[in-house]
Amino acid sequence: MTERSPDSTVCGFVTIIGATNAGKSTLLNRLVGSKVAIVTHKVQTTRALLRGVAMKDKAQIIFVDTPGLFEPKRRLDRAMVDAAWGGTAEADLVILLIDAAQWTPSNKKASAQIDQIIEKIRTKDLNVVAVLNKIDQLDKEDLLRMTAELNDAQVFEHVFMISALNGDGVDDLFDYVVSRMPQGPWLYPEDQAADVPVRLLAAEITREKLFLRLHQELPYASTVETDTWEPRKDGSVKIEQTIFVERDSQKAIVLGKGGRTIKAIGAEARRDIAEALGCPVHLFLFAKVRSRWGDDPERYKNIGLDFPRD
Repeated sequence: MTERSPDSTVCGFVTIIGATNAGKSTLLNRLVGSKVAIVTHKVQTTRALLRGVAMKDKAQIIFVDTPGLFEPKRRLDRAMVDAAWGGTAEADLVILLIDAAQWTPSNKKASAQIDQIIEKIRTKDLNVVAVLNKIDQLDKEDLLRMTAELNDAQVFEHVFMISALNGDGVDDLFDYVVSRMPQGPWLYPEDQAADVPVRLLAAEITREKLFLRLHQELPYASTVETDTWEPRKDGSVKIEQTIFVERDSQKAIVLGKGGRTIKAIGAEARRDIAEALGCPVHLFLFAKVRSRWGDDPERYKNIGLDFPRD
C-alpha cells in the first residue's frame, strides 16, 4: 500500500485494458458514476483513450479506458491496439479486465488471447491487477479455477471478481485502487467527470447511437467527426457532425428511407449530448462517402489516434 499522511490528497492514473467486449467502458462508467464512454454490443467500439475522473474522499483517480486488445488486421486495428498498450506507459496501476463468461475451457480462442496478454504484460514494467468481470454468469467452481490460474501467472498484485453491469465487487476494487495511488494534488476540478475534448465526446456519443441502431447492418468502416461547434447567445450549442462511410450502399443504410434513420440517430444523440454538456443542443448530422478513410492520417487525428505507418 502507498504510504501517505492522513490529511493528504491522493491522485493517480489507472489504465483499464482487456480483450474486446470485456466490459471496459461499462466499468469506466460505473467507477466514474456517469457516462463518459460509449457502450454497445458491438466489439471494438472504443477507438481512442478516454479518461474518466472519479472522486472518493481525498482521492482523485483518473481512469483511462482503452481500445480492446485483439489481433490487428487493418491499419485502424493497429492504431487502436497501439493506443491501448500506450495507455499503460504512465499508469500508476493497470487493470486487466477479463470477460469471465468467455474464459471457459471450451473457448480456446479466448484462452489463447488471455495467455497472449499475460505474456505481453510480463515484458513490461507495470503494476497490474486482474479483474474477472461478469461473475454473475458463472458458478463458484469456475471462478475459483480462474482465480488460481491468474495467481499462478505471478504477474498480478491481486485478483478481483466483479460485475461491472450491476456493481457487484466494484467498491472493493475501487478501495484497492485508492490505496495504491500516490500522494499528490488533484489534477481536475472536483465536479469534472471526464477529460475528453467536447468535440470528440459529442462525436463518440453519436457513434454509439449509430452502432446501437445499425450494428447488424453497418460494418466497422464508419466514423463520426464534429465539424462545427457554435455556442449561441441563448446558452445552447449548434453542432454539425459528419458520419463517414466507405460506400454509397453504407450511406443509404445510415440515411434510411426518407432520412428517417439518420433523424432517429440524431434525436438520440442530441439528448445524450445535451445531458453531457448541461445545455440545449441543436444537432445536425450529415452522411458522406469517403473511400478508404481508414488510410487517411487526418481522420485518425480527428478521432484521437496516432496514424500507424507501414
